Amino acid sequence: MTQSQQPSTQRPLSPTEQRNPRSEGLDELDTLGVLKVMNGEDQAVLTAVANALPQLAELVDIAAERMRRGGAVHYFGAGTSGRLGVLDASELLPTFNLEPGRVVGHIAGGQAALVNAVENAEDSVDDGRRVGAELGPNDVAIGIAASGSTPYVRGALEAAGEEGAHTVLISNNPEAPVAEAAADHIVLDTGPEVVTGSTRLKAGTAQKLTLNGFSTALMIALGRTWRNLMVSVVATNDKLRERTVRILCEAADLSEAKARDLLERCGGELKTALVVSFTSVTPSAAAKHLADNDGSVKAAIAAGTEGGTASERETT
Repeated sequence: MTQSQQPSTQRPLSPTEQRNPRSEGLDELDTLGVLKVMNGEDQAVLTAVANALPQLAELVDIAAERMRRGGAVHYFGAGTSGRLGVLDASELLPTFNLEPGRVVGHIAGGQAALVNAVENAEDSVDDGRRVGAELGPNDVAIGIAASGSTPYVRGALEAAGEEGAHTVLISNNPEAPVAEAAADHIVLDTGPEVVTGSTRLKAGTAQKLTLNGFSTALMIALGRTWRNLMVSVVATNDKLRERTVRILCEAADLSEAKARDLLERCGGELKTALVVSFTSVTPSAAAKHLADNDGSVKAAIAAGTEGGTASERETT
């Protein structure tokens, strides 16, 4: 048997790298035509994410349980995937008042790779292993890779798994080779891109939606919201301070003046103000109930309502 007749052991080309027959004449279309093709292809994103929801829910539950034990969630990726992980992690602090280091984004090539491509960074298994080895048994390692073949991500997941972390790959390739390095594989099957291989398009959009869903559901599970309100928001500017007033007005059915007064008595802490408004305990008692219940407004209100003592009540 000649070399050309040898059976191929090469893995099949990732769908994200294949040519899309529906966009072959892309440069022959007018601008509206191009946008319509792209929009049509984007419909596949929602289906891909919807199909992954049961697995994503399991991941949220695992991550929440480990974070309650003091662990953290770490995203690993390169290029677009890495940037999306860093973006998702960085937005949790102002939105949910999440402490630094609880959800962390790692990108191949480091901070410089956020704005400029870093040559060969994604090809380093050793760089990935170096960062992944810092995780422990209470942590969760999430690799993000469109084609599911990024060496940096493989190294990170392998090393994190060896340290006892729960490992998951999120990819857009059902046959992703890096999946063998993870305990679970969440597939976002978005198919070929409109521009061949440009995974910043459908693949990246699906990853963004998935990370949005994962981190938001995780924060909800950890009590960082109340009902559908952003009660953990860090009011670092005028816009956000006004938002806390609106939230308190809507949630507790207070006038703007009463909401501002209550917030002032609670040191500007929206969660404390909410607990006070629904239980009539003092701000200090409300703060203690929150501290005793991992910051959950729902649990703190229950504690203040059911177990509040006379000394905890506000007098007017």
